[in-house]
Amino acid sequence: MHSTVTAAARRSFVVALAGLVLATGTIVSSPAMAQALPEFADLAERIGPAVVNIRTTERRAARPDGMPEMDEDMLEFFRRFGLPIPNQPPRGQRPQPDAEPQQRGVGSGFILSADGYVMTNAHVIDGADEVFVTLTDKREFKARVIGADRRSDVALVKIDANGLPSVRIGDVNRLRVGEWVIAIGSPFGLENTVTAGIVSAKARDTGEFLPLIQTDVAINPGNSGGPLINMRGEVVGINSQIYSRSGGYMGISFAIPIDEATRVADQLKTTGRVSRGRIGVSIDQVTKDVAESIGLGKPTGALVRSVEAGGPAEKAGIEAGDIITRFDGRVVEKSGDLPRIVGGVKPGSKTTLQVFRRGAYKDLSVVVAEVEPDRVRRSAETETKPQVVAGTLGIGVADLNESQKRELKLKNGVRVELVEGAAARAGVREGDVILSIDNTEVTSAKQFEAVVAKLDKKRAVTLLVRRGDTVNFLIIRPVSR
Repeated sequence: MHSTVTAAARRSFVVALAGLVLATGTIVSSPAMAQALPEFADLAERIGPAVVNIRTTERRAARPDGMPEMDEDMLEFFRRFGLPIPNQPPRGQRPQPDAEPQQRGVGSGFILSADGYVMTNAHVIDGADEVFVTLTDKREFKARVIGADRRSDVALVKIDANGLPSVRIGDVNRLRVGEWVIAIGSPFGLENTVTAGIVSAKARDTGEFLPLIQTDVAINPGNSGGPLINMRGEVVGINSQIYSRSGGYMGISFAIPIDEATRVADQLKTTGRVSRGRIGVSIDQVTKDVAESIGLGKPTGALVRSVEAGGPAEKAGIEAGDIITRFDGRVVEKSGDLPRIVGGVKPGSKTTLQVFRRGAYKDLSVVVAEVEPDRVRRSAETETKPQVVAGTLGIGVADLNESQKRELKLKNGVRVELVEGAAARAGVREGDVILSIDNTEVTSAKQFEAVVAKLDKKRAVTLLVRRGDTVNFLIIRPVSR
């Protein structure tokens, strides 16, 4: 009897629960665990008036070939991902003076201050002859471009108005993975569209200058430049990119952290341009194998692959093969951190950095320069090869002559003239210059062979190798018997 009553009670509970699900659309496991979904309506109503639609135009001459203009959504896609636009005149070519203004693109933005400063993406206004800002009350203003920074994809424009609704800036450091966020923008020109999702990752390195916020908020062409908003009603990012194979949203979107964007906007407002620091090095990541083999322990820092001749790094004593572990008092966790840290230092400032070199840490002082266009580098020319034989590592080396040292700007090192076996499998190539072996600097071919003769043939050997203008660590592993 007890078993029958229990089964009946269980059936009644299931029926009641099913009714609750059908009535509310919410599955509730128990009263104690019940939790309401976030409410976005009040948030959207409060922030919405500070979000604007941005329309751009350019003056184009009539197409002589009679070809129709490309759809604006496709133009936005091509511009955002840096693809050449089919059937368009070369970049920088000015249209005929009598050309009529034509709509170029649609994006989003948000009002930073009541006196009319508006933040958006640089790619939204790139190449535009005129920029128009439309408010939610349908007022439209012709905007003046204060400045745009392509590297961070941040732009600042100004409209002549006062008493405007503006956004509150949030603290990105408080943002947590899994936290609810919303986006407001104009996807496909549909003004003040609200979408919601969660923060999927922070500090996502996509190869851009800034670490991006990854979300699953639906973002499409036209959302660019709109705000990413937390549940406190604060802007934490600028919606900038999507990961897509079709040109539309596929579940992954990226936003520029608002703290980085604000720093850029402040410079644009003050000077109309952004000034960034540089020290003149090319870098690479430090792998786990390399970190262990050279005594660094864990893969951290940025491996210096080459040093610009006459640049700040060379003057500071930084060498190819160094691993920069700290800069300006900040830890360099991975190679991508270094350009961001250096870029944030005011050009002309003198600061300190820490490098790991041949098994020990060393502090150096460097004067930070300003970012400039990359210089064209020359690769070292080779000369006649001397006759050599491969040694016990499977590497035959020769001394560098004075001409080669001057060309490579090296004091020491030996040139690889012959490579075979395990060394070849490790990636050593003929023409490489070996700078060190197991943290021991190589000064000559004779000294190199003496060091090799003392090596334990059962353990891996780490070479610091220069190839062209860059250096890298290569690990030669013993052949298993």
